[in-house]
Amino acid sequence: MNKLKVGVIFGGMSTEHDVSITSGTSVIKNLDKTKYEIYPIYIDEVGNWFEYTRKIEDIEVIEVGEKINEINKIINPIEYLQECDVIFPVLHGLYGEDGTIQGMLELINRPYVGCKVLSSSVCMDKVYSKFIFKNANIEQADYIYLRKYEDKYIYVDEKFNEKIISLNKIPDIVEEKLGYPVFIKPSNSGSSIGINKATNKEELKRYIEYAGKFDKKILVEEEIKGREVECAVLGNEEVEVSGIGEILSAEDFYTFDAKYKNNESRTVIPADVSKEIVEKIRKTAVKAFKAIDGKGLSRVDFFIENKTNRILLIEINTMPGFTKISMYPKLWEQEGVKYSELLDKLINLAMEEQVN
Repeated sequence: MNKLKVGVIFGGMSTEHDVSITSGTSVIKNLDKTKYEIYPIYIDEVGNWFEYTRKIEDIEVIEVGEKINEINKIINPIEYLQECDVIFPVLHGLYGEDGTIQGMLELINRPYVGCKVLSSSVCMDKVYSKFIFKNANIEQADYIYLRKYEDKYIYVDEKFNEKIISLNKIPDIVEEKLGYPVFIKPSNSGSSIGINKATNKEELKRYIEYAGKFDKKILVEEEIKGREVECAVLGNEEVEVSGIGEILSAEDFYTFDAKYKNNESRTVIPADVSKEIVEKIRKTAVKAFKAIDGKGLSRVDFFIENKTNRILLIEINTMPGFTKISMYPKLWEQEGVKYSELLDKLINLAMEEQVN
């Protein structure tokens, strides 16, 4: 029987480059070598494409921060991809999880794992995903939307009216509508990169300027005091949903360092919450996934507010981490789906979507 040719893409030009290397090499290590002929494809920080030339059977997981070597430049990436039967783009963040590579794969008619162009791009953009979830009547934290404009900012209200304002005027709006503390986030970013918590006017202005280094669109969001939990979805039209896991951050909030560098951060699976809350989260996760026209997989993140037990959607990650500490594969492992079996399911879903 001929093996299915699977191209696994990792690295990329986003701030999550190093995390993607770890996810990608973990996927390669765990793909069933008896079923698949694997084409490891590495994209460097400036967008050059390379074959990862290490023998497939010798590939080990490259930890976050370690550099990749044993590479050979791919002269024509399109031709190289067309040699594959299916593509697994294990890319996080911009230029990988935002619909760009998905659009390229659509153009060359290659089936691929994960969400399509629309859902990928919408979920990468925190502001625009909020618009969809609001129309789906899914509860979220209150927020303010800003756009950087030269040395000023544009405040966009709930009805999309725009007003050009200075940085010094933003605290007046935030204090009126949200109060402190607030979180400042680049609209297009992942792994908590560029995110900070402001407790006063001066911090707010400083962190808005910092977020503007990552994206022109900026989200200022109220703080929700609660537990952070995550749920995994899997499927195309018929969607399976996992139980939930809880994030216990070693820091004030789940920063990049808390996720990948602080060993005191941990996850609890299954989360210690009532069956009623679990079922509400699972149902909402599927609704949110359907609302953005999700395909293949996503990890859906929520807050459970401390005093009220309100469930608020944080975001959807359309290509969640696949590292050894990543919640998505661990949630399915809790459901009895082994890592390699999960990869099989994702590849089958990609092939199924191509046929349909």
